[in-house]
Amino acid sequence: MFKNIKNDLPASVVVFFVALPLCLGIALASGAPLFSGLIAGIIGGIVVGGLSGSKIGVSGPAAGLAAIVLTAIGALGGFENFLVAVVLGGIIQLIFGFLKAGIIGYYFPSSVIKGMLTGIGIIIILKQIPHFFGYDPDPEGDWAFFQVDGENTFSEILNTVNNISPGATLVAVMGLSILLLWDKVLSKKGKIFQLIQGPLVAVAVGIIFFVLTQNSSYLSISSDHLVSVPIPEDTASFFGQFSLPNFAAITNPDVWVTAFTIALVASLETLLCVEATDKLDPEKNVTPTNRELLAQGTGNIISGLIGGLPITQVIVRSSANIQSGGKSKLSTIFHGFLLLVSVILIPKLLNMIPLSVLAAILFIVGYKLAKPALFVQMYKLGWKQFVPFAVTVFGIIFTDLLVGICLGLVVGVFIILLKSYQNSHFLHMEDVSNGKHKIKMTLAEEVTFFNKGAILKELDSLPRDTYLEINLLKTRYLDPDIIEILDNFSVKAKERNIDIQLLSKRGVIENPSSFTEFFRTRPKSKLSLS
Repeated sequence: MFKNIKNDLPASVVVFFVALPLCLGIALASGAPLFSGLIAGIIGGIVVGGLSGSKIGVSGPAAGLAAIVLTAIGALGGFENFLVAVVLGGIIQLIFGFLKAGIIGYYFPSSVIKGMLTGIGIIIILKQIPHFFGYDPDPEGDWAFFQVDGENTFSEILNTVNNISPGATLVAVMGLSILLLWDKVLSKKGKIFQLIQGPLVAVAVGIIFFVLTQNSSYLSISSDHLVSVPIPEDTASFFGQFSLPNFAAITNPDVWVTAFTIALVASLETLLCVEATDKLDPEKNVTPTNRELLAQGTGNIISGLIGGLPITQVIVRSSANIQSGGKSKLSTIFHGFLLLVSVILIPKLLNMIPLSVLAAILFIVGYKLAKPALFVQMYKLGWKQFVPFAVTVFGIIFTDLLVGICLGLVVGVFIILLKSYQNSHFLHMEDVSNGKHKIKMTLAEEVTFFNKGAILKELDSLPRDTYLEINLLKTRYLDPDIIEILDNFSVKAKERNIDIQLLSKRGVIENPSSFTEFFRTRPKSKLSLS
């Protein structure tokens, strides 16, 4: 784990700066104490990072669960009661892991996973535009299209035009320039520029700018547009920020319903992020998904026990880790320790970081996820890949993460069914023989009830006085529904003077009276196919 420390430590700093405002913002959007978001980020880094089999995945509180958390806290009668659901949700995730449910993530098409990454990248950029210009006071976790304040993604951007903060915008432009200069030029000039990452320099410049312009009437940055970490007065007040679950609420059926909801949504979001992260990984490591569920379950149990939000693997943090050169889980674990140390030792310094600088960092993350070239690449792969990809992207932008993924999956499944319908069989017409047209129908390797319509249509359209050869030599599975169609057709065939020859690995039969009986009983001796 320590052999890549020169890559992992700088990457962990970048992930720390990305994770810090997200932890606070998601807590705020969830209606939970701000410190609960930091707890989830720390546990996600240290505990889940240590137990997970992923080398570059990063876990923490997820925006996708914010709406569920917000509703559940009110419905269950308080945050302490909600924490019981978090603990139980973690236990259910452990059960999922032991039952080997981690394979679910592999059943999502590649086009949908790529659409998820691209959609998240675009959402990151759109949601950070107001922060970049020093306008949006809403939480960083407000990721859905329709926001809690009645605005939506695009109306918030339009409102920014008339509410630009000169100081926040100037320092954001400076930060973005530093990031681009570091990435395109300086990182190639020497090892010092690879060790000290551009985001760290951008944040340092942001703090210096804030300090120097505090007394300026034009360039000063208001406290609404700075990081806001809780500052404890002493040790007692620090530990007073932790909340304990009220296990007396465990008999409440609503607590169990919330627990199952958290477990299902968190597990699905984690498995999708694992799949997406593995695709981004330049070394193409494969994360053991069942172990990931066990790690996430353990993290949620501990997070719930000490007052933290539910945890999932998060693609924003994970992609920032990959793009910053992270190679092993050391970067994930160390980012968790950075969160822990910072909230204990330097909360006042953290509260000097302008949100606009962090927005500039997220701009780079978002652009690398949603490069325009990817749209061109997916388009060239054909409509069967591009349509589910595009539906997922726009679904995420105009709804939320899980809804967008479900829309893309539905379209992907529809395309599979359509192609299955079209590719159930192959027809070939030969010359007239013995006064009859000879038609060969070769069925596919697997023929299911999805193919009923296509095969029935072809059989009904056969002309009278036809010799039909049905070839099943390559067919490994023939659905009973298809056999029933063939049985019914054999009756109609006699009325239309159609002769049938059936070729299969079990033998050759002329004008079978019952296809069902033929496939049910094995012939005593196979007929020669020659």
